[in-house]
Amino acid sequence: MSPAPATLTSVIIPAFNEAPAIGPLITALRSAAAWHEILVIDDGSSDDTGARAAAAGARVIRHPYNKGNGAAVKSGIRQSTGAFVLIIDADGQHPPGDALRLVSHLDAYDLVIGARSRATQAGVARRLGNAVLNAIASYLTEQRIPDLTSGFRAARRACLAEFLHLIPNGFSTPTTTTLAFMKAGYSVRFEPVEARVRQGASKIRLASDGVGFFLILIKVITIYSPLRVFLPVSAAAFVVGAAYAVWTIVTQSHVTNSSVLLILLSVVILLVGLVSEQISSLRFEGRP
Repeated sequence: MSPAPATLTSVIIPAFNEAPAIGPLITALRSAAAWHEILVIDDGSSDDTGARAAAAGARVIRHPYNKGNGAAVKSGIRQSTGAFVLIIDADGQHPPGDALRLVSHLDAYDLVIGARSRATQAGVARRLGNAVLNAIASYLTEQRIPDLTSGFRAARRACLAEFLHLIPNGFSTPTTTTLAFMKAGYSVRFEPVEARVRQGASKIRLASDGVGFFLILIKVITIYSPLRVFLPVSAAAFVVGAAYAVWTIVTQSHVTNSSVLLILLSVVILLVGLVSEQISSLRFEGRP
């Protein structure tokens, strides 16, 4: 494996109260390859995460208060100077060897995602939630997505910077960047990885963050491919309205206002979808 991609790669580690894991992670990364730089974004930690990261040899960027995982990633991307970017969680789940595998594919791909096997995704509820999100995202993008929420990923920095304005401050950076890269026509690869048991407690809350992931998914798709959302809703309204109209004609010999309104609603939704699709297309006019 050629070491060239690593020497051009900025490693970004968003961290919030990850003092026990951050030092060993940085040491392992530095032993694995000669990275261009290792940036730890201390997102307002109340422990000594930043001090331990600096002692291990990382460049530390500190937020004065906790802004969220996405905000930390954005700060890292803005401060990075490498041609490529590797984003890795601070909890010690991902071996440095897997990081080298991800960046080794950046000569052919614009985004490489560490796709975790189901067995290594913590908790039955978390695995079920991820499976539902993966299925919805695969339908909306018309491509198979085995792991939508993996935060372990490598990308060309210039491509990633293009979507900074879309990345939310919370825990939806993986969802947003995966969908944005796919819908923008960039080359995306899912590289199988095995995740280890994280150190410390997870910051993600299944109920609240799961809803957030779903809303982000719909938001990004309506930006890049709105008809994938508007067309099924329009078709459903038309089918219900037409079926109800047929039933009332057969049973009551007339068409009700409700069926007419449903059919008109389906037409309006379709027209809004078509206009949204045209607006979406304009986003790429003159795009480098």
